[in-house]
Amino acid sequence: MQEKGTISIHTENIFPIIKKFLYSDNEIFLRELVSNAVDATQKIKRLATLGQYSGDLGDTTVEVSFDEKKKTITISDKGLGMTAEEIKKYINQVAFSGAEEFVEKFKDAKDANEIIGKFGLGFYSAFMVADKVEISTLSYQDGAEPARWTCDGTTEFEITEGDRKERGTDVILYINKDSEEFVDKFKIQGILDKYAKFLPVPIKFGTKTESVEDGEDKEGKKKWKSVEVDNIINTTEPIWTKSPNDLKDEDYLKFYKELYPMSEDPLFWIHLNVDYPFNLTGVLYFPKVKNEFELQRNKIKLFSRQVFITDEVKDIVPEFLMLLHGVIDSPDIPLNVSRSFLQADSNVKKINNYITKKVADKLAELFKKDRESYQSKWDDIGLFVKYGMISEEKFYEKGKDFALLKNTNGEYFTFQEYEDKVKALQTDKNDQTIYLYATDVDQQDAFIQSANKKDYDVLVMDSPIDSHFIQNLEAKLEKTQLKRVDADVVDKLIQKEDAQANLLTEEQSKEVKELFEKAIGDQSYTVEVEGLSPEEMPVTITMEEFMRRMKEMAATGGGGMGFYGAMPDAYKVAINGNHPVVDKIIKAKTEKTKMKLAKQAFDLAKLSQGLLTGKDLTSFVQRSVDLL
Repeated sequence: MQEKGTISIHTENIFPIIKKFLYSDNEIFLRELVSNAVDATQKIKRLATLGQYSGDLGDTTVEVSFDEKKKTITISDKGLGMTAEEIKKYINQVAFSGAEEFVEKFKDAKDANEIIGKFGLGFYSAFMVADKVEISTLSYQDGAEPARWTCDGTTEFEITEGDRKERGTDVILYINKDSEEFVDKFKIQGILDKYAKFLPVPIKFGTKTESVEDGEDKEGKKKWKSVEVDNIINTTEPIWTKSPNDLKDEDYLKFYKELYPMSEDPLFWIHLNVDYPFNLTGVLYFPKVKNEFELQRNKIKLFSRQVFITDEVKDIVPEFLMLLHGVIDSPDIPLNVSRSFLQADSNVKKINNYITKKVADKLAELFKKDRESYQSKWDDIGLFVKYGMISEEKFYEKGKDFALLKNTNGEYFTFQEYEDKVKALQTDKNDQTIYLYATDVDQQDAFIQSANKKDYDVLVMDSPIDSHFIQNLEAKLEKTQLKRVDADVVDKLIQKEDAQANLLTEEQSKEVKELFEKAIGDQSYTVEVEGLSPEEMPVTITMEEFMRRMKEMAATGGGGMGFYGAMPDAYKVAINGNHPVVDKIIKAKTEKTKMKLAKQAFDLAKLSQGLLTGKDLTSFVQRSVDLL
């Protein structure tokens, strides 16, 4: 048997395109060829189950080997094998899917989808690294003759009689000079670890040394010896392929450590398992996110029938859930010919919605089942819950029942609970309920204490996206405003009908205003004299709520906020006309003393806001010593 011919393609220049540009990463050739070997192996197993093959299956391990001297890589399987006619049909007709015919033949068989494999372009990825490719194969069919196919990277091929004695296929790659880096034990091992670690058929790559017990010594201690064993690189039944009922917490934690060896244990997890209207399995873990917003991304791995595809899953997983870790496996996610990039498809949207719903349901279940435990995890999971509520309307509707607000006393409240807590006392003269919040509890302590003196409650909003979350809450909550506790003096933040009167005369107020403006000498500070409680600070420095919020949103990437981020800081200086210190300044005998006291009071206010640095801080310390 000998035959030469031309590979059937529709465009003459498609072959060099396949060879150089089809795949985003040339290491994918090994993934494709090993996947094909696994497909062929699963098919023969399926035929045996269906009674279509009565021979001895034997050892069905797929083997990857290499020859450093000959510069070859070989992928061997004991699967279906091919006849010369099947080679012509499946290999020489680029992009023909042998699986289509196979599934049609056994379309009534249970779980036939699990053994669908694609031939064609996946096989031709071999030419990204090889000058020549050889196939040596023997079909499982009775009376089949072994066949050999060779191609040198052009459209010319040759089929001759083969010498294979056992059912299955060897694919031998003669690696080109530019790709000799792949003829290396550690390189191949790394690629297999990345793409084939969870394939459903054992993959052997050489051998490895293991220590085994070798009896006992004279003192009764165990002896060990080193032996060479097959290096099986994969776990054929990862936990996402099993029923949750068959798994324990230790199994999930062990698998998590296998995926992310250096990570802390996750908080909890969701086992995904759906077969209608699409097929999807997987396990998603909730890591300890805290405020490491960007560092946690791209931790979800996408598989297709246990073949690793990518960790770029933004089209499948909602943006806010990119902070999760874990595995998703679905044969229904459409991929382009290289399996590396997702295509737009209705299934992707359905899967996206399903994952969102499962996460929301899990959080609601945890909240209802054990609120105390849920609250203990809130500081870790709150970031992505808030992110989800901002970005997904459906998630907000579910999330408002299990999202929590935390106050400076470390207490947690649902949205409804918090409204009930503060509505009576923190409603202003315009019938707006005011939620006060702090972004830095330590730095804003003076303002928090001032609010607490009036029995006002203060929330903690210190995550990277809280400026956006606050905007979202104000849009959703009826007659409610959120104000940062240091955005103004507390009586201005929650204005009541019985506002404090200013005890200074109009002339005194004008004098104080001019005196402080001169002492400050900086136009970015706007001075106002107000009637406040004598218990408040003599001077308070604040940034107006709207401007501060816009700046914070600009700093965290808020769309369209760049204008505010570029604006210089502008502060309001509130002089408490009812404070004894202001009265002392007015009654000072000399202008110099008045200026010195005003400057000291202003610098004290700057110090409380963390605005006093450098020479100004040194001058303040020296002035304090002089005044003592």
